[in-house]
Amino acid sequence: MSDPSNPCVFVMGPTAAGKTRLAIELVQRLSAQIISVDSAMVYRRLDIGSGKPTASELQAAPHRLIDIREPHETFSAADFMDLAQQEIANLRGPNELPLLVGGTGLYFRALEEGLSKLPQANASVRAAIAATARAEGWPALHAKLAEHDPVRAAQLHPNDAQRIQRALEILELSGQPASSLERQREGGLSGPVLKIVVAPGERSQLHGAIAARFDGMLAAGFVDEVAALRADDRLSVATPSMRAVGYRQVWEHLDGAYDLATLREKGIVATRRLARRQLTWLRGIEGALWIDPGQENALSCVLDAIDGFMCAKR
Repeated sequence: MSDPSNPCVFVMGPTAAGKTRLAIELVQRLSAQIISVDSAMVYRRLDIGSGKPTASELQAAPHRLIDIREPHETFSAADFMDLAQQEIANLRGPNELPLLVGGTGLYFRALEEGLSKLPQANASVRAAIAATARAEGWPALHAKLAEHDPVRAAQLHPNDAQRIQRALEILELSGQPASSLERQREGGLSGPVLKIVVAPGERSQLHGAIAARFDGMLAAGFVDEVAALRADDRLSVATPSMRAVGYRQVWEHLDGAYDLATLREKGIVATRRLARRQLTWLRGIEGALWIDPGQENALSCVLDAIDGFMCAKR
């Protein structure tokens, strides 16, 4: 558990918004340490497609919680919460400010609020639910879910197979609705948090940055990176690490599903959809400071906000 007197700064934002660049500038001006909040960067060998910091960037500003798992291994929000709290607890000096930097909203929520005690996945229960879905269809299972957990059912599309299956699995294993169990949380930060959202003011700017970054990844050898990962027989397109945006599209391209031009189009579209989901979540965060990375005084605004936050917490 983190030291309750240790404040934290969250640097959040959609993919390709410039979070890493801003965080590195902050490290160069503050006594701060970066803790990555990214579900793809935790994996070794997922370098280009995850947008992992370069060797020179890491030398200028080391990042904690990257390259800590092999691609075939699992890594959950609970794993992240535990490790991030350990890293924060290790930064006990008065001038060692933890900068939590990334775009994985689930990890930020787990770290700040804790996690509910949901039952672990059960293969036999999932298989039974999947068999019923094949016979009756996911809308029928969605209707069944609505009878027992109307709150969760209202949040899900009738064809959202993965989430409907999980909600029904929780019902079967615990006898309680997922929406009820999720309100019973454990863990979470006890210290103060300053939340900064890095996002361009215009959607077209973000779309342009996403396209440019994906083109840069392709030019840097993204396809070759995934080809090397495919040689690992412990991995498949269904492995959690390979479901990261971009990796699945490249894998399918290497399977012969579509050509390079279509890969580029699909990769950019998938990344834009991810950014849209991230922005939807970010807009719901109360009290966050929004920063357009393109504005002239972006860095000074963030530094002023951090200075005021730290002075108020002393």
